[in-house]
This record gives sequence, structure tokens and C-alpha cells, in this order.
Amino acid sequence: MADRISFEAPRGMRDFYPEDMTWRNKVFGAFRASAEAYGFEPYDACVVESYDLLARKAGEEVGEQIYHFYDKSERHLALRAEMTPTLARMVAQRQKELRFPLKWTTIAQCFRYERMTKGRKREHYQWNLDIIGEDSVLAEAEVIGAAVDALLRMGLGRGDFKVHVSSRKFLGGLLEKSGIAPELHAQVFLALDKRGKMPDSEIAAMMKDGGLSDADVTAAFAIMDTKDCSGCAELEELFSLAQTAGFADCLEFDISVIRGLSYYTGVVFECFDTKGEFRAIFGGGRYDNLLTTIGGEPTSAVGLGFGDVVVTELLKVRLGSDAAAEKKGVAVGFMFQEQRDAAVRLAARLRADGEIVDLALRPQKPKKFFSHADQSRAAKAVFLGPDDVERGVARIKDMATRKEKEVVL
Repeated sequence: MADRISFEAPRGMRDFYPEDMTWRNKVFGAFRASAEAYGFEPYDACVVESYDLLARKAGEEVGEQIYHFYDKSERHLALRAEMTPTLARMVAQRQKELRFPLKWTTIAQCFRYERMTKGRKREHYQWNLDIIGEDSVLAEAEVIGAAVDALLRMGLGRGDFKVHVSSRKFLGGLLEKSGIAPELHAQVFLALDKRGKMPDSEIAAMMKDGGLSDADVTAAFAIMDTKDCSGCAELEELFSLAQTAGFADCLEFDISVIRGLSYYTGVVFECFDTKGEFRAIFGGGRYDNLLTTIGGEPTSAVGLGFGDVVVTELLKVRLGSDAAAEKKGVAVGFMFQEQRDAAVRLAARLRADGEIVDLALRPQKPKKFFSHADQSRAAKAVFLGPDDVERGVARIKDMATRKEKEVVL
């Protein structure tokens, strides 16, 4: 007997049953509404990319974390692990035709082979917001503002999360003042970004392996105690813009936010729940050099990646596990086959009027029909029996209040 096929999804991947889709739709709906409210244009791209394109992104163990393969023509391909390199490729391809600044958005499925922990899968959807071709810090303010707006649309309160902001440029200046040579900064960024994920002793060893002296390592750790961004013009301007836009209470300066990817050049940010129970909700920053690394013209850019996994877990904890399953639409049922056509006509009429209608596919007893209508989260229900059809009038029941009103068939 052949081995039975497992009914489980591959490790780290997900199936979305209808109850899961209610949460996904809630999250995606907020993503799309906020992007539209902030004037971002939607785009999309292929899931499979050239491995060489993704490998140009430094700062991570690319080969170990990306699902990659050779096709039948021996082309080295990969499943995208994030959208930014693809975006850079698309912009570079039409750089002379596009009108800048661009404000683009997408919800992209991404794949990354890595150790699974709470809030991290090997497959996830990521909402991306990018502004390309704008030097002003207003670009950062718009991107962060849209993400904050999305969280509020999902039902979180302003006290449920905080966006931690810093600046790679500011941190680089502090490192240089401490005597750490600029050519060593990338190694410091990469090492310090892992604080909280590994012991300081291992982080110190990483820095020493990268060419830093004991004094440099001590100075780098001391800088992590900086609590004030005074003197950093771009951060001061960002906080001022956030105040004007009405979301400054959702921001705080945090020198430890570095972002490990080497293409970030200026302001960087990560959002966390205020209770510290989850991984980062979203993150991003300014990446002014990425297009040049793939052969494009120098162009300033700010971007944000907002995954669906962590925020969905957070919403379930804060709002309740059934908060996404709102009651909507009308369930229409019938007792005997003789009432089927009347039920079909009623469903068609309600749909023509703009209602969402779940039409029963077979005769049912009233108790079973109303139980199904309740479980399917219908807001209203109509059940047709012989007397209803004979009278030409049915009763629509509000499933929450149990009140009824008549409707002419």
C-alpha cells in the first residue's frame, strides 16, 4: 500500500479556510483603504524572480533564506522573499518614462526559508508602500501615517502600538564621533540590529570579526543608550510633521532601531505592540541607493513592509478571536421543493437591490435553516413555507434583534 499523502500544508505554509479568510479580508481591506486614502497607486509583479537580483541585496544570508532553484533552461530563479528588489527592477526598467515621485502599493505573497518562531512563517503576505523620487521627510511621514491609519481601521487603539523611529545617518554620525571609521559602520549596523535576538557577547564578537577594536565595540554599545534625537534635523522634522498630521503620539525615538538590510540610508522605523508580546508589526525606512545597485539611475526612496501574520495574531488577542466575522447579508431558505422557485426569485430580487444573499440549495426544516443562518453570520434571514408562498408575503428576521418585517414576494 502506497504511503498516504499528508493533509497538512508544507511546514511554514498556510491554508486559509473561510474563518481564516474573514481575518485576512479584514486586514487586507484596511491595507487597501489606507493606501487609497493616502493616494498610493496599486501595482503587482511576478512571484518568481532572478536569483541574481535578490542576491544583490546585502545584509542577510540570502542563499540560506531564499527558496531558489534552476528551471529547465538552467536559469537560476527564486521565489521573492520581499518586494523591494522587484520594485527597484520595475522602476529601473521604465525609469525614463515614469513621472516622479511615485507612490506605489501592493499586497505581495512572499516566501522565506528560515527558522519559524512566533509571528514568523515561511510564507506570508506583505503590504508594501513606497514613495520613489522624493527627498523630503514628508515621504516618511506619509508612509508611516498610512500604516498607522491602517492599524486604526483594523480596530486597534492608539495605545495598542508604537512606531519606533531612528536614523541610520544619525547613528552613523554618532559612531564617527566615537572614532569608529565609516567603512566599519555597515558591520556595526548588522551586528547591533541583532540585539535582543542574541547575547551581547555574540554581538561583540560579530563586531570584532568585522574589524572593530575592543574600544570601538565599547563605544558602539554606549551609543545604544542615546535617548534624544536633538540635532538630527530629519528626525526633528519627522516628529514635527507627525504632530501636524495628528499621529505624533504614535511615534517614539529609539536609537536601537537599525534594520539589518544594508540598503537603508536614512530614517528607519519599526512598529511594536505596546505590551511587547509580539514581533515587529511593520518596518521600513529610506533606501536612496537601491536602484543604483541594480544598474538604475540614482533615485531617493522610502518604503514600508507590513506583514499579515503578526498583526492578525495581535488583532485576535486585542479584539477577540471572532471579531472579524461581522454579520452581513441575507440567508434565504425554503421548506419544500415547491417553494424553491419563489426562494430563487426572492434571492435574485434582493441581489439586484445590492444585498449579499446566501441561498439554501435544498429544502430544510426551519430549525436547521436558522441554525445555519446564524453560523454563517447572516444579518437577516427569510424562510419560505407553503403559507408564505400562498399569501405572497414572507417575513425577514433580524438575526440580532429577532425582530421581523414583512416583504412581498
